[in-house]
Amino acid sequence: MKKIALFALIVLFSVICFSQKTSFTSRDVLNVKSFNAMDITGDGQLVAGVIRARKDRLNVDHGRYGDPNYVAPYSGELVIIDTRQNKTHKIFDNGKITGGLKWNPARSHLACLVFEDDKFNLYLHNTVNERTKRIKLKTDLDIASNSILEWTPDGKYLILSLRAENWASRGDSLFREATEGPVTVYDSKRPFLKWDEIRNHSSLSIPVKVDISSGNVFELLPEGRYSNLSLSEEGNKMVFVEYVPKKTSYDRKGGTDYGLYMIDLDEPAVIDTLQEKSGKRIIISWDDSKTKFAYSDSDHVFIRSIFERDAIKISSDTTEIVKKDSSKAKFSVMRWSPDGKYVLASSKKGYWMINIDNRDMRLVYELPEDEDKSPRLRIVDWKPDGSSWYMSYSARDKWERGLVEYVLETGQFRDLVKDSNLYSSWQMSEDGSKLFYRLSDGNRPEDFYVTDPAFENPRKLTDLNPWIENRKITRSELVSYIDADGKELYGILYYPVDYEPGKKYPLVCEIYEDFFNNGFSFSMNLITNAGYFGFKPSVNLIEGYPGEAWIKGITSGINKLIERGLVDKDKLGVHGTSYGGYATSLLITQTDRFAAAINISGKTNIISFLGDSPRIGTRNYAAAEVGQDRIGESLWDAPMKYFATSAVLFADRIKTPHLLLTGEGDWNVPALNTRELYYAMRRLGKEVVWVNYVNGGHGAGMASNEADFHDHWERMIDWYETHFNKE
Repeated sequence: MKKIALFALIVLFSVICFSQKTSFTSRDVLNVKSFNAMDITGDGQLVAGVIRARKDRLNVDHGRYGDPNYVAPYSGELVIIDTRQNKTHKIFDNGKITGGLKWNPARSHLACLVFEDDKFNLYLHNTVNERTKRIKLKTDLDIASNSILEWTPDGKYLILSLRAENWASRGDSLFREATEGPVTVYDSKRPFLKWDEIRNHSSLSIPVKVDISSGNVFELLPEGRYSNLSLSEEGNKMVFVEYVPKKTSYDRKGGTDYGLYMIDLDEPAVIDTLQEKSGKRIIISWDDSKTKFAYSDSDHVFIRSIFERDAIKISSDTTEIVKKDSSKAKFSVMRWSPDGKYVLASSKKGYWMINIDNRDMRLVYELPEDEDKSPRLRIVDWKPDGSSWYMSYSARDKWERGLVEYVLETGQFRDLVKDSNLYSSWQMSEDGSKLFYRLSDGNRPEDFYVTDPAFENPRKLTDLNPWIENRKITRSELVSYIDADGKELYGILYYPVDYEPGKKYPLVCEIYEDFFNNGFSFSMNLITNAGYFGFKPSVNLIEGYPGEAWIKGITSGINKLIERGLVDKDKLGVHGTSYGGYATSLLITQTDRFAAAINISGKTNIISFLGDSPRIGTRNYAAAEVGQDRIGESLWDAPMKYFATSAVLFADRIKTPHLLLTGEGDWNVPALNTRELYYAMRRLGKEVVWVNYVNGGHGAGMASNEADFHDHWERMIDWYETHFNKE
């Protein structure tokens, strides 16, 4: 009896405590903070990063998207976390827009690129005296917004990227011609679409070496387009990729030539060619010394030293059997072993260790044949002695996640941590002494953690949102169901914050593609604080006929919840953003089960959409033909497939009241495409409301200012409330 009484008291106390909490509101959403670790010292003792709240992402001028001279106002607190003392301190008193943070090899100074006075400036923070000073560069050229930020191994120089003298004026001229005219000419004889031409200009820069003690600047290369910069361990050699756009490409392949080159930092005028320019994208993996690199070509693995003229093929022809089919193995480079003696490569069969000296190949990890049912495993890093891998782990049928160690010699796994928490962003310090990661209980916002590799002493390094314990936060549950084709799918169910067992509630679905992992969701917290169940159901998208997926999958998931007695079948709502908004409008042309639907920045006519987003070039064509829209063919090869996935063409079938939310400055899915459905439904006498946020972007009011953010969510909740309770 005493135990029963004690249990009752605990339950009563919990109820009282929860009842004293306040609702989670749209104002709370804007105050939720997150931490982005940008650089970690080699010993893992100091972490440099940025703390941002969601409100720090507002007030973007979307009309200047693509403007080479525009820097979005994504400010945040630049901080250093001392992992030994669990202390965090700010580098600057106020929030800053940063272009990068980088520790010097001795971890005594942190280089910071900070945007102020309409340009990026270089600062150095001294960890000894905790003072920050601006380094005045002895040049009239400005630091590029996409600048390289890399120390030389001796800590005396920084590698940066600068803009040429007339770069800003040339960029401004190109942007104004495209946006203001007064006459804008588009000519198919020109090699590039106009916005591709602007983007090509934006990528131009001049790599330089900066003496941090004097501010002297030494030009390393002429103005060009450079990527994948790497300094040798001794610091005297710099390897880089130069890419040269040739024409606008519609298939995500070709259109650009890539070459791999090397210079001596003391004599940069002499450029050694490591790989001649070609249309093949260069993807290489460096060993720790940064003097050897591995790459895949023609399904084989090659290595090369920067001091040698020729590459060496180290993989051999191998036949492998996968799912009873025999075929020639095709290899892709993954990474080098810590001692630089092996290259790890993958094939359909599994992961191979290739000895670079004798070219011996050994299959060290065989991929499971039934990947859909086997846990997801991804290599995080090597153990420093090369004997094993640390791998992130996630079960596919339940919320069991964590980190495991895979021992190469035995082929056995050792669990380091496995539980229902959500782990992400695993990163090992360079010396292998510490593992960093983000952790959430699956319902609350994540924080930043550190542990020893054995996971014996995990420690929380941030406490970003302590106030959230005083808010009503939803709890989540993984739900499995069978779609109309008999395929098992999963969705995430979010409970009303004041849930009472036995009571049926309205249900609001937030749709996109696949959902499995939970984690803090501000949208579902707003929905559940309004007194509804929230549900993120998965669908099985099939190329060629993607429009069928949502009716087959989402309705099956809803049926499962109705069968459990949780949901009022007459009070169903659905919304989505971007691709999810497109799916929402398409879904309600196929069913009248929903009492209310909301499309946020989603297209409604995939045919007109092909040319609707000029600022992102050929993305819309590629999305339909080879990308997310999954039609798989061009409009002229399969016009009926495009018709079938355009909601506006079936507007006469819509019976669900529809709210359309758009942003006037949306460069991704322009408001005018969503607008087409408004005019169609209005012409047909359907209930429809279109709200266009003049200052909004992709995400409508959520991508605008603070007032619009609140208005956006007030309208959404009001739309559901009105149509769930028409009586």
